Amino acid sequence: MRNMNYMDSIHHYGRIWGVAVGLIIFAFPFALAIVFNAWPNGSELLNGVLAVAPIYWAVGAIEVFTYVPMLGSGSSYLAFITGNISNLKAPCALNCMENAGVSASTEEGEIISTISTAVSSILTIFIIILGVILIMPLTPVLNSPTLAPAFNNLEPALFGALGMVYISKNWKIAIVPCCLMLLVFILIPGMGANVGIMVPVGAIITIIVARVFYNKGWLGAKGSVVAEDK
Repeated sequence: MRNMNYMDSIHHYGRIWGVAVGLIIFAFPFALAIVFNAWPNGSELLNGVLAVAPIYWAVGAIEVFTYVPMLGSGSSYLAFITGNISNLKAPCALNCMENAGVSASTEEGEIISTISTAVSSILTIFIIILGVILIMPLTPVLNSPTLAPAFNNLEPALFGALGMVYISKNWKIAIVPCCLMLLVFILIPGMGANVGIMVPVGAIITIIVARVFYNKGWLGAKGSVVAEDK
């Protein structure tokens, strides 16, 4: 095999592992069907796939364009293979790059983002193992009405804390997308079930707003609004 630099190796092995994991995912239901001799009805399976697959295809395609510029190549390959991008991998990688003062478009940011996503994946697996072992003895505690409000607000608390860091630095840019997203979720209550679709929509709106502000000369070095030259 020819000598590859870091980025070439990232794409080479990323594609291999991506295809391998995809085959494993598809192989699992076939393995169950073979072992238990329980094959689904073809027409019912097709109807179910046609009902939900277009949504996942659209979200999957959009997420690539949304998360890859944020995370970098290595982190994106790893995050899409291990899952939980919006809940775990993206917040972890973004926070690590923020603390290091780098972006995903740099070599330093690429490395830090990949390492942070890898550590997040390992820690997630460790916690899942603990959860499987302790699920029975902890079930009464986890189902306690006292803890129910905390579990219901884990994701808002996570993204609220993470979002506040970025909104405080570019708060004038954040006004328009935040207001639009609030209106959408207030006027369309059922949209909460399709929140994944709204992530790239919010990103596109934010990019457009930032571009308009930039062209108007309203953005300073850190996103602050500056007076136009008269």
